Amino acid sequence: MGMTSAVSEAQDKAIWHRAYRRAERQRLQSQPFSDPHSFREFSDPWGMDKDGKQYCEKMPARWMRK
Repeated sequence: MGMTSAVSEAQDKAIWHRAYRRAERQRLQSQPFSDPHSFREFSDPWGMDKDGKQYCEKMPARWMRK
């Protein structure tokens, strides 16, 4: 269960994916044989709207389904 009242972190993911893709395009144009960037340079899971998870002992069964 997420530790926030945010419904989604889709906007956060879109922002860092866009930055990652841009950096990779630039890297491929300037240094095509270099190592790719790590996505951790652009993404911080603790800085997004849903930062972390929590465990609830008596959670309803409908919340446990995936």
